[in-house]
Amino acid sequence: MAISHHRLLSFRDNQVTFRWKDYAHGNKGKAMTVRADEFLRRFLLHVLPRGFVRIRFFGFLSARKRTRLLPVCRALVGISQPEKTTAVSVASRLFTCPCCGGAMTMIQQITSRTLPSFARRARLDDSS
Repeated sequence: MAISHHRLLSFRDNQVTFRWKDYAHGNKGKAMTVRADEFLRRFLLHVLPRGFVRIRFFGFLSARKRTRLLPVCRALVGISQPEKTTAVSVASRLFTCPCCGGAMTMIQQITSRTLPSFARRARLDDSS
């Protein structure tokens, strides 16, 4: 379940109030009120499509044990420690063409906010 019932505080006048934890400020519990459609949008971000499975890390990949046990597992299997990568090197690999190896240029960024207008323009282009 994406949100438990005890976290829902009220639903009144098309507004939903729910409890959440502010991890940035010492895990303080706070209440937030949003429009019902915004609440549903946020809720549906946590619903997986049919056939998808949520992956949870446990065992040697759990957050508490990963730093200590992953090197031990690598040593047992005979795999060396991967080299440290920087954000710049990761970004440069992401924007490299897989076919020719050349640099790719971003011409448009689509976000959840711009997606409706982008989709509307695409439908207008298809209809003409």
